[in-house]
Amino acid sequence: MRSGADWLASAPPEVTETFLKGLSDGALAALPYLFEVWALPHQLPPEGDWTSWVILGGRGAGKTRAGAEWVRAMVEGPTPAAPGRARRVALVGETYDQALAVMVKGESGLIACSPPDRCPRWIAGERRLEWPNGAEARLYSAHDPEALRGPQFDAAWVDELAKWPKAQETWDMLQFALRLGEHPQQVVTTTPRNVAVLKELLARDSTVVTRAPTEANRANLAPSFLKEVRARYGQQRLGRQELDGEILEDAEDALWTRGMLDGLRADRVPEGARVIVAVDPPVTGHAGSDACGIVAVAVIEHGPPHGWTAVVLEDASVEAASPKAWAEAAAAAYHRHGAARMVAEVNQGGDLVATLMRQVDPFVNLRAVRASTGKTARAEPVAALYEQGRVRHLGVLAALEDEMCRMTRRGFEGKGSPDRLDALVWALTEGLLAPGAGALKPQIRGL
Repeated sequence: MRSGADWLASAPPEVTETFLKGLSDGALAALPYLFEVWALPHQLPPEGDWTSWVILGGRGAGKTRAGAEWVRAMVEGPTPAAPGRARRVALVGETYDQALAVMVKGESGLIACSPPDRCPRWIAGERRLEWPNGAEARLYSAHDPEALRGPQFDAAWVDELAKWPKAQETWDMLQFALRLGEHPQQVVTTTPRNVAVLKELLARDSTVVTRAPTEANRANLAPSFLKEVRARYGQQRLGRQELDGEILEDAEDALWTRGMLDGLRADRVPEGARVIVAVDPPVTGHAGSDACGIVAVAVIEHGPPHGWTAVVLEDASVEAASPKAWAEAAAAAYHRHGAARMVAEVNQGGDLVATLMRQVDPFVNLRAVRASTGKTARAEPVAALYEQGRVRHLGVLAALEDEMCRMTRRGFEGKGSPDRLDALVWALTEGLLAPGAGALKPQIRGL
């Protein structure tokens, strides 16, 4: 959906000027309060018969303004005294103070967003907003779920659900209270976290979701802020969550966790390292195929700093590639990193894998490997290397790390096959765990 802000921003200056001059004084005064004109696409309510609208966004992405404007659209009628679609609204925040400071009195809150003739009146003693048409909104705290036992509403705005202290209890009480009108609705504005109440909400058929990174609202943010937070957090788990608005999940009983991986970052490869590129080929090569896992690892043989023995350099995996395409991608990674060896799993393709690689590049030092145990059994010794602090990642390898955090002692709990993880396991097994590991002499002097 294209917003009015998109149209105004992209229109030639003379068109914008003509448009504004054509407005009456009243229309011009009302223009700042016509949110559909200024809204970003992710701030506009989706169409359809939804019950919950969840806005997942990074810090400063405009979630609060979207929530406040949705409440306005629900309670306001065509005139200041006319009724709107909703008469009783619940405003639920982490605490009463935060709900008041952000949802009601904040720069993007309900009072600031409302035109003078429709501005609600704050009644502090009752923790209540009252509009000129008689609609009202009451504040509630996630620390006090029992306060929602008894009241009833036809709309609700929930802020920062993912960080509520008593999230499930408060959410459940709110759902029982949403029972007025023909079709009660609620909007949830939150920076995502891996919490059960949010994941369950997102899985419902009656939920619609919009997502936006912090940069989506860059026009209303200080450039220095964006530059600083991206430079400092953009390559960390915290950045993916707080800036990109991603839900980062760790499976129960996972062999790796995101917290573990965030503590194992490297910004360089020490001298005296040799590189191994591992390949986990897909069974077939068409649009529905699994990815071809391609991972490059530098093994540090001489004077590893602080106990490091390996750095994962790159996840060069390719999706749905033909056999020739993934073989070329593997060869390119091999030469890009000055690798000493390539290992390729041949359980699926047998001798064809080795034949294909030699056809693509006969100069690759290739060793075929076969899996004699299951994925979990192969992965556990490699996970132990991470627990010992012996492996680092060069920056953030998002897709690979997502697969790592879905590998549990019971097996892989993600979709499809963990091809990137399989390639990682083969590379580190070859470099650190296989008999004779470390026998190859260094081929590079640092990257």
